[in-house]
Amino acid sequence: MQIGLWIDDEKPLPEVVEEVVDAERRGFARAWFGQRTGWEPLTAIAAVGDRAPRIGLGTAVVVTWSRHPLTLAAEALTAQAAVRGRLTLGIGPSHQPIVEGRFGLPWHRPGRHVEEHVDVLRPALGGEPVEVHGETVTAVGGLTAPGAPAPPLLLAAHGPRMLRLAGEKADGVITTWTDARGVAAHVVPAVRAAAAGRPDPQVVVGVIATVTHDPEAARAHVASAFGVAGDLPSYRRSLDQAGLAGPEDTILAGTEAELEKAVRRFADAGATEVQLCAVGPAAERARTIEFFGELASATA
Repeated sequence: MQIGLWIDDEKPLPEVVEEVVDAERRGFARAWFGQRTGWEPLTAIAAVGDRAPRIGLGTAVVVTWSRHPLTLAAEALTAQAAVRGRLTLGIGPSHQPIVEGRFGLPWHRPGRHVEEHVDVLRPALGGEPVEVHGETVTAVGGLTAPGAPAPPLLLAAHGPRMLRLAGEKADGVITTWTDARGVAAHVVPAVRAAAAGRPDPQVVVGVIATVTHDPEAARAHVASAFGVAGDLPSYRRSLDQAGLAGPEDTILAGTEAELEKAVRRFADAGATEVQLCAVGPAAERARTIEFFGELASATA
């Protein structure tokens, strides 16, 4: 199992690029960028270019509703060329409050929307012409991006339909707000069953973690900072399936030995990568990244 690092992009772009350079130096397998309220993730990845020439680079995730799939395919292939084939494209529909409140778009049949989006995106990334006239997506045409191979495509997924799509029509899944038991019981079986007859799917699990001597303080911090995630239906589903009350129940908090055991449980559950988001006071975050980098180097 590999270990990747979530990149904190709420800083000037040169500092974001330096974080990726540091992540490569520490041995992380991939550096992951999200679509939030700051830098555009694919453009930020292109900005990394050859500054960190060995580390994988991924999006977790680009929101499908805000981009036409042909536009997203062109953006992804451009970034793929800029980083010489090291991109992994993670996509997802986001959540109703964001889609309607931030983008002013109707949240209509999100499962159908993602499926139709992938029906355009996947062949377009591979240089094939598309003609899709769906309920939520219409696309006709293709792209020309010489020398840019199609990046692996991962879907953000928590419920049955999206997990099936991740295995059936993509190269795997990105999931979060769960624990190793939830990954083993719900995520891995669904994705692998849907991928039957195809290459083994990637199972990337986002984890929040901190090396700390005060796990309860860490739990309280996550409850305060991320508690709203527990009110979003897709995340709520993952939490309920794993028997967890809220995001605070997913944190890996404790000593280095305790965190190493927790990471191993994800590997045993079938995860192919854990994606670290370090939290807590600055010193704890720094030690957590250092420690997970040591684990990453040991598993490389």
